[in-house]
Amino acid sequence: MTARSVVIAGAGIIGCMIARELAAADPDAMITVLDRDLAGSGATRRSAGLSLVKGVTPLTRHWSAASHRYYLDLIASHPGLPTYPVRAKVLLEAGESPAGAGYLTATADPAGADASGRQYWKLDGCHCTDVYALTQALAAQARPRVRFLESARITGLTPARGAVTLRTSSGDLLVADQVVLAPGPWVNEPAWRDLVSPLGLRVKKIVAMHLERQPRQDDELLIFDKEDAFLAPLAHRGHWLFSYTRLEWDVEPEVIATAPGLTSDDVDEAQACLRPHDPALAAELRSGRVCCDAYSQTREPVVAPLDPDGLIVFAGAAGGSGYRLAPAIARQAVGLLRQARYDLQTQGAADDHQHI
Repeated sequence: MTARSVVIAGAGIIGCMIARELAAADPDAMITVLDRDLAGSGATRRSAGLSLVKGVTPLTRHWSAASHRYYLDLIASHPGLPTYPVRAKVLLEAGESPAGAGYLTATADPAGADASGRQYWKLDGCHCTDVYALTQALAAQARPRVRFLESARITGLTPARGAVTLRTSSGDLLVADQVVLAPGPWVNEPAWRDLVSPLGLRVKKIVAMHLERQPRQDDELLIFDKEDAFLAPLAHRGHWLFSYTRLEWDVEPEVIATAPGLTSDDVDEAQACLRPHDPALAAELRSGRVCCDAYSQTREPVVAPLDPDGLIVFAGAAGGSGYRLAPAIARQAVGLLRQARYDLQTQGAADDHQHI
């Protein structure tokens, strides 16, 4: 396979992971990562950074398990990364099994019940990560093998004659053999809106509240499965985080990015979600973080070519689970790039043979 140039649009956790995997898989590839801001400054910066093996479909369970193994190996080989183990348990309906709910790291024994009779189950191997700091570390490790162009918004994207031409807000013109779009919630950017629109993606608001209580060393992560929410002790930040499902669709990431303040509705919904479990804690939820992410119709991540020749690949729509699924998404994207490159070379060789 001859050397080729690949541009990755988006330097969040998914984009940086793709650059890392591509550099490992193809040492000769010339890799450039572009981002409209600094690396990791979008949804990645506001990620809760929770890793556990869980998925509501076979694909997400498989990718979650693969990503979890990847992180365990990464942590073992780079012990200084900002990743912190945490004891955890999940609250399920009475009679429901962890495996049936999509959790693959639960112990065989239950761990108590709440007042309503729902059952807690212990989860093994969970960790929380400062995803922004991790992304910065991955970018630092990738340089200078990978070139980063930050604060370079892509304003034009044109595939033609076996290559892709990109224009940036700074006036740069780049020509790449292949492009990976890893834009996080910026799926409707004018440069690629028409290419991405057939995927049917939507952008949803994501809110997590901060609880100003100092976690203790033995505090556990609590997952409320029915509510699709969790309460996590972020010891590295000195407070707790309450993540819950905020159903506000078709938001504009530019608006969220420039004015990320909480609304009264955000606070009210968060308190209503936690109140049945702990009214006192619910009343203390007053601050937090706001972002958004792209979701697919199936709620599964999307890694797919956007043109017949595979010159442009989309990787994302992780539905707020970009960190948890990033390694699997990255490996799938790199596999598509390499397969498309092989197919083009094979077809070119066949065409040359026919002309002999």
